[in-house]
Amino acid sequence: MPETGAGDDEPDYAEQIAGSADVHKGAWQRTLDDMQAMEADMEEEGWDVVAIGAGHTAPTNPDAGETDRWGFVHVVPDNKAEPFEAAVETGAFPQYRVFRNEMQGRVFVLTQLLDPDSETAILIAGNFEMRHAPGLVKTALKEDQMYTHVQTLDGTHLGSFRHDDVEKFFPDPHKYTGYEVEFDGVLDDEE
Repeated sequence: MPETGAGDDEPDYAEQIAGSADVHKGAWQRTLDDMQAMEADMEEEGWDVVAIGAGHTAPTNPDAGETDRWGFVHVVPDNKAEPFEAAVETGAFPQYRVFRNEMQGRVFVLTQLLDPDSETAILIAGNFEMRHAPGLVKTALKEDQMYTHVQTLDGTHLGSFRHDDVEKFFPDPHKYTGYEVEFDGVLDDEE
């Protein structure tokens, strides 16, 4: 192993990890800020909005876990469970939009679930590492559909949504086996 001296210009591994954590923390905060701005705009337009920042988001395939559920599994705080369930009871949420951004191997996603009849919207922000998504991407492409699942930390299932456009979630699905790092500082709308 080559010796590293004090004069090296390359940061050590710990510094790289710390730097990535700061970058990811900033990107997550921007995602939450975007969600809050979207919530305010929609409420001003007359929508009833439930906005949730997931504590954890897992790109899950059928071979992982104890259930055959697959898709994005968002774990939400207990205090958001009741407002989420109340919103789900109001409609079918036939429309959805996906906003996403990639930064240093991590994807930041904001899913907008819409029920125009009741003017109810659910906004769910989450993030995940691209390296954990290949199994989900493969399943979603094979099945030609995608799912969003919401649950609490104790595993209580709060609701699920089926989506018919995989590419809204994975615009370039083949890069998940050898992901690239990109970021432009703005969430991209994948309509």
